Amino acid sequence: MRVLVLADTHAPRRWKGLPVELLAPLQEADVVLHAGDVCTPEVLDTLAEHAPVHVVLGNNDGPAVAAWGAPETLELDLDGLRVAMIHDAGPRAGRDRRMRRRFPDADLVVYGHSHIPLDEPEGAVHLLNPGSPTDRRRQPHGTYAVLQIAAGRLVASQVVALDDPRRVV
Repeated sequence: MRVLVLADTHAPRRWKGLPVELLAPLQEADVVLHAGDVCTPEVLDTLAEHAPVHVVLGNNDGPAVAAWGAPETLELDLDGLRVAMIHDAGPRAGRDRRMRRRFPDADLVVYGHSHIPLDEPEGAVHLLNPGSPTDRRRQPHGTYAVLQIAAGRLVASQVVALDDPRRVV
């Protein structure tokens, strides 16, 4: 299973349309995870044209995103891998332990909010923040993540930098 992971797209202020560089990974994805701050459900509709989408509410998401189906937290089984999602995982210090307590059965916790990409397999639980493809803040590039899952194992995870997120489909 191939999973595209996004967060903090912030439409329409930052997400003006699907970044061209996300088109290929989106077309290859079996499922899309969005860790919040979508801001408008049209982003989710665009992503769902390519693959099933699972999303959690971010602090900038309103009733329309909630109505699309976004809860505050989500726990999924993706090909046997137990994945938890939340938008704001709190301060960096002790984050892995807090997320382990909050999601005791998770193999992987996906979160957003900070716009800082992180793929940290060591610690109390594997943490993944894909960063933001469209609102890089203080980061050198917009980013997203790709996961490969097989038979309950995370075979590979990678945070990918975009060259020019302003080029949209």
